[in-house]
This record gives sequence, C-alpha cells and structure tokens, in this order.
Amino acid sequence: MIHLQCYEGLDINHAVYEWNHARQILEIRLMEASGQVDRESATADLFSERFLIKRPLLQAIDESRKKAPVLLIDELDRADEEFEGFLLEMLGNFQITIPELGTYKAVHPPIVIITSNRTREVHDALKRRCLYYWIEYPDFQKELQIINDKIPEAPRQLAQQVTGFIQELRETELYKIPGVSETLDWTSALLALNQSELDPQVIDDTMGIVLKYQDDIEMVRGEPVRAMLERSKNRGPRRGRRGGGGGGP
Repeated sequence: MIHLQCYEGLDINHAVYEWNHARQILEIRLMEASGQVDRESATADLFSERFLIKRPLLQAIDESRKKAPVLLIDELDRADEEFEGFLLEMLGNFQITIPELGTYKAVHPPIVIITSNRTREVHDALKRRCLYYWIEYPDFQKELQIINDKIPEAPRQLAQQVTGFIQELRETELYKIPGVSETLDWTSALLALNQSELDPQVIDDTMGIVLKYQDDIEMVRGEPVRAMLERSKNRGPRRGRRGGGGGGP
C-alpha cells in the first residue's frame, strides 16, 4: 500500500515529486572538479530520473509496476482545495507530466482509497468519481474485539467497561464524539495507571484522553459519569450510533 497523508499546505513537492537538490549540487561540484562541464549535457543529466524523488502519487502510477497498487489518500479534507483540484485531474487519467522528463502514465491504474473526516466538504466533482462508503462507529462487540486485538494485555473486565463507557459517550450530545483511537489511547493509559476496572474518580481524572473539548468534559463530569458507568456495565452487543468514524468521499 502507498500512503499519502494529507495536511494543510500539502503541495506537489510532497505529494508527487521533487528533485534531489543536494545530489544535484554534489554532481555539479564533481563536474566542475573534473573540468568536463558541457552545459547542455549537464542539464539533461541533472534532471534525469536518477535525481528524481518520487512521492506517493508518482509512485502509484509508476510504469514499472507489475500490478495495480493500492493508494491510500488519507484525510483529504485537511488538504487545500487547490491540491484537491490537482488530484481530480490526476485521477481522471492516471497520468502526471514532469516538464523535464515528460508524461508518466499508469500501465496498471492504482486502486485509490480516499478518506475524509468532513472538516470541510470534498468537492462534488471528486465525489462523482468515487464509490461512496460511510463508516459507522463500531458496535460494542466489534470495538471490544479491536481492543483485544490491539491491546491484548488489557484485562477483560477493563476492556468491556471501557468499550461500554465509550458507547455511552457516543450517545451523548457532545461537540466531538470520541473515535476508536481515543478508545485505544484511554485503555493504554488506564493500563499504565495499573487500573483493572473503571470507577468514577479515575474516569474524571483521565477524561481528557477521551474528550478534547472542555465543554464536553464539564458536561459529563461528576454525576453523569456515574450514571453512564452504571449503564455501561449492562451493555452488550448492540448496534453503534450512526454518525460515523469517518468515510470516503
């Protein structure tokens, strides 16, 4: 799998390609030292593939690939709209043009997976080229299995209580609902604190691992925590709240 992590300010140099300037400068110094500098041939050599650094998008359409790779473009909504426009063009024909080298076109077009957390809306033109799939939060059993797989040393009782409490939190009107990553972080933190089960005090003390906004923390702290903890003990297999941990455009 080829992974492109999107972020604000992502540009072609980090997503597609860039030239290895350090190697180019070293090559120029070697040419000068040898006294054999021909400007035309030097330029052609300096901007050849051996000085090219291929970033994820260019790697994905590499003509030398024997089969279609999987390209994960993660959290596209974090990138600027200008980059999204470039991506739209690239995904239209799976080719990229480098002025010094020409056009690279995929022999085996990559299987592209794009994820978005909806910090902004992805453009409709890009959505039209995608098979849309919404990922819901996992239900009790699935999230418990995730904890068991990722943190097998977690005591069974603690894993069940954490899962149940997180499920309760997701049914609360919070500004930012905790995802699976918060579930795992919280479980790991509780283990580091030598906790084998949940109690109201430890929940209050560690709620900042799960909730990232003070208003949310204040909303559940105290008596609501006790009530949710009591309800969570009776939780079992049930469908998770529709609202999603994220989705592809």
